[in-house]
Amino acid sequence: MTRHGKNCTAGAVYTYHEKKKDTAASGYGTQSIRLGKDAIKDFDCCCLSLQPCQNPVVTPDGYLYERQAILEYILHQKTEIAKKMKAYEKQKQAQKSNSQLESKSEERERVERFKTRENSIVSKPINPFTSGQSKGGEKGRIDSSSAESSMAASASTSSQSLPSFWVPSLTPEAKPTLLKKPSKAVLCPMSGRPIKMNELITVHFTPLDASLDRVALLTRQDRYVCAVTRDVLANSVPCAVLRPSGTVVTQECVEKLIKKDMIDPVTGDKLSDRDIIPLQRGGTGFAASGVDLRAKEARPVMQV
Repeated sequence: MTRHGKNCTAGAVYTYHEKKKDTAASGYGTQSIRLGKDAIKDFDCCCLSLQPCQNPVVTPDGYLYERQAILEYILHQKTEIAKKMKAYEKQKQAQKSNSQLESKSEERERVERFKTRENSIVSKPINPFTSGQSKGGEKGRIDSSSAESSMAASASTSSQSLPSFWVPSLTPEAKPTLLKKPSKAVLCPMSGRPIKMNELITVHFTPLDASLDRVALLTRQDRYVCAVTRDVLANSVPCAVLRPSGTVVTQECVEKLIKKDMIDPVTGDKLSDRDIIPLQRGGTGFAASGVDLRAKEARPVMQV
């Protein structure tokens, strides 16, 4: 097959480039773009504030947070859970009271039906001379009672709120929204797993130059190094946090040095596989690591 130019309009083949360009111009179909380095946070930034951490902590899943930010998040989630639980208990109490009212109304209806049946039993002899008049009087009473019942029904229907076909919660088929019992566990905003305050591990980064203050350190591109090998840490370098000391080392150091004797090089404590926490990091525009580097936007598809 011959190769067509990008702007060829006389070719018999609808090329991929032309299709992609027309799709982007038409506004239909799913658009995807590869994220650059500026769209991904650095490895030493908080997952909530997206700013370099001053007092960093890490979760058992390896997500880095600023201590103040994650504590405020946990307290806010606990407050929201308490509000949801209160609303759920209120709904549960209302359902219980409604069920009690329904049971009482059923009991009352049963008693009324029993009284009606008992009153319909004739215990006196019928006078044949007054039976016709009594039937006529009963018929008149029945007509008046039916008119009163119809008026009461119309009044009750007029007092109720009319359905609406434009508001989803007021349509005739709409049912009252039932709240589910909320979970008391606070979930991590990144991993979605339960998170607790006592499970957060304090992280100690080793600065490249200990003589620099925090402002001067943040202005540099290379800020931290491995606590053992002194290799520069970056998004493209896999890192790990040692639980006993909270120091950050490279994954290469863990594989080649630490896993041989499983001893923390800073504190000398015995390590286990659970004590080595891989640090979740963002990727660069050229290395697919850490997070998904491709963003997609689903838009309506044009039907042929």
